[in-house]
Amino acid sequence: MRKIICTALCVMSLNLLLHAQEVAPKGFDVERKLVSIGKIDSIIYPSKTVGVSRKALIYTPPGYNPNKKYPVLYLLHGIGGDEREWVRHGNPQIIFDNLYAEGKMKPMLVVMPNGRAMKDDRAGGDVMAPDRVAAFSTFEKDLLDDLIPFIEKQFPVVGDREHRAIFGLSMGGGQALNFGLGHMETFAWVGGFSSAPNTKMPQELLPFPKEAKNKLKLLWISCGDQDGLLNISKRTHEYLLDHEVPHIYYLEPGRHDFNVWRNDLYNISQLLFKEKK
Repeated sequence: MRKIICTALCVMSLNLLLHAQEVAPKGFDVERKLVSIGKIDSIIYPSKTVGVSRKALIYTPPGYNPNKKYPVLYLLHGIGGDEREWVRHGNPQIIFDNLYAEGKMKPMLVVMPNGRAMKDDRAGGDVMAPDRVAAFSTFEKDLLDDLIPFIEKQFPVVGDREHRAIFGLSMGGGQALNFGLGHMETFAWVGGFSSAPNTKMPQELLPFPKEAKNKLKLLWISCGDQDGLLNISKRTHEYLLDHEVPHIYYLEPGRHDFNVWRNDLYNISQLLFKEKK
């Protein structure tokens, strides 16, 4: 099954093209026999921002070689989750392993952090409590000043913007767009899946559209067509169209759930860190 997405591409002038985006095939997130598998490890990094050591997960691909340098995807969770939400509900390691087996994904490290930057950062309780909501914004500093430097010191990665991506779901989608577009000196690959109300208004999100045209390798906006938060993604897409910013807008079948987000991960994983042909 194919859904139509709108892709805005700048060549000499802006061309609005329609591309067919594959909905992930049946079994894309199911373990397969005889497939080489990657590894997920729990890591602990010191956070000067929060004042404690914090947890994150990191996926290393099949055939991981510590003597080789890799690009990095920072993959963010939703408002009720933590660093394990993607693994609990999204099967990212299985999606990645299957894509590697098919030769469709460029080898990369995937870091899944806890986007709630506070001392008691566990999911649960009132996720909308003021201190918890504030912690999602605080994570911007924790990510930039603490987590990324730790990853680049402890793991063999290419430490430049062209080799860093930030994507997320729901609240994490808002974080990814806010932080990624706010720091294009750090990230060249940016996207949100079903981004939540924490997403800045388009004019604040991208006050200087020309910068995005010049710097971004990929800007991705996606949402389920039955999602109650669709308007947030739609308004961002419309602003990008109005300002001729190259991007992919993917309106797919579904609601605000992991059926949509697994499909998004399947699709973006095949695009990251590849030069346009």
